[in-house]
Amino acid sequence: WLMPDNMHHQWLLLAACFWVIFMFMVASKFITLTFKDPDGYGVRQESLILTAVTKVEEVHVPEEKHWPEEFQPTGKAFSGNLIRQPLVHMERLELLRNICRDTALRDLSHTAVSKFVLDRIFVCDKHKILFCQTPKVGNTQWKKVLIVLNGAFSSIEEIPENIVHDHEKNGLPRLSSFSDSEIKKRLNLYFKFFIVRDPFERLISAFKDKFVHNPRFEPWYRHEIAPGIIRKYRKNRTETKGLQFEDFVRYLGDPNHRWLDVQFGDHIIHWVTYVELCAPCEITYSVIGHHETLEDDAPYILKAAGIDHLVSYPTIPPGITVYNRTKVERYFSGISKRDIRRLYARFEGDFKLFGYREPDFLLN
Repeated sequence: WLMPDNMHHQWLLLAACFWVIFMFMVASKFITLTFKDPDGYGVRQESLILTAVTKVEEVHVPEEKHWPEEFQPTGKAFSGNLIRQPLVHMERLELLRNICRDTALRDLSHTAVSKFVLDRIFVCDKHKILFCQTPKVGNTQWKKVLIVLNGAFSSIEEIPENIVHDHEKNGLPRLSSFSDSEIKKRLNLYFKFFIVRDPFERLISAFKDKFVHNPRFEPWYRHEIAPGIIRKYRKNRTETKGLQFEDFVRYLGDPNHRWLDVQFGDHIIHWVTYVELCAPCEITYSVIGHHETLEDDAPYILKAAGIDHLVSYPTIPPGITVYNRTKVERYFSGISKRDIRRLYARFEGDFKLFGYREPDFLLN
């Protein structure tokens, strides 16, 4: 009846191995739970939300708290599982966070979450989405997407062009139209995104659109804003031609530009910094799209927001989003290095926050 010694030893050895494996699994689980990265890109985001339209504070939302149904998070970005974002989107958010922490760039990267910022953010309550408008990066198409999601029209094709920018008829409320408490909840829980573009190319686009082509016939740009810039910044006062890009650059790079900005009102949204428009260091955005990679970023944003099965981003004409280095260099070829450096100094925060290279012609 007694087990041979060698068989007895084998059973003891096998039991010991199982015990070691079991203890290793327990220890591994404990380490994972203890040292899990609290800043991981997942369900909950750091909350930098405002107590008043000009004051921002960090608010911690207890996990057990239940918001009313209309404020419940939605979309795949808030599904209980961690999203495996493509590496490029993770890198963009990490770069943004690092630059926001850089004290040397604080004046260029931080701004108050004021009414001006809240006016730029459009709301889709039905699908819990906030979109910050940054002109000259395809915003008209994103507005159409949100208009359809809000139910004002059943498809993008049905939306008349004159309705898209008519904020009384397009069914797109601005975040500034809500009470402080409602603003807090939306900033804390909703999927938030905006699109950026090479800062200098964006300024060229704004100049052409508002002062050269003016397709929607907005006469105040040519008849009020342009003369104001010319009077203050044109060196040769005998010239009678319209606003030139050189005048525009001199105005934008002037450290005292706000003297004219106040007179121009909200029309300056087409050329102020992304920092001033969307407060990216104060508001924790879910995704930052780039105009140069919009063909890839648009589908990703729709999927991350959980609405890709409901609407598609309109077709992008071939080549329209490609960075045109030759065009940028041509526009800046007649501008003095002093004026270009001043312009870069103002937009340096945008270049660094979103990973755009300092222009080569500025280094030469």
